[in-house]
Amino acid sequence: MTTVLATVAAALFGTGTYLVLQRELTRMLIGLSLLSHGANVVLLVATRGRGRPTFVDGRDDPSAFLDPLPQAFALTAIVITFGVTCFLLAIAYRSWVLTQDDTVHDDSEDVRVRTDPGIERTNLAASGVTADTTEAEGR
Repeated sequence: MTTVLATVAAALFGTGTYLVLQRELTRMLIGLSLLSHGANVVLLVATRGRGRPTFVDGRDDPSAFLDPLPQAFALTAIVITFGVTCFLLAIAYRSWVLTQDDTVHDDSEDVRVRTDPGIERTNLAASGVTADTTEAEGR
């Protein structure tokens, strides 16, 4: 059973990572959700099977109790994921209202800096870096 859950967690992490790296905000949101589900499955595997509840009546052997820490981590992960999902939904909605598209486009200033080689030299010269120092440092 542990191997199956580890495989499921790996599939969730892989698919989630693939979707987070896409340009559409809805795919990023689904990818984040899959990543969080994968983390919860890993926390489920970390509980190491079944056992007695942690707090019952105090007469049982403490070595048979379950560790409550993975359960607390899972609840914390669920709450954090919910907050981040709400934030990403707000960003996706705002992007849709402004552009009628959920694709994240390149920033025009970043494109200008990337395509104009003179800007890079100007910024380096303004910061006190010369061609001699970049060659000496191996840049």
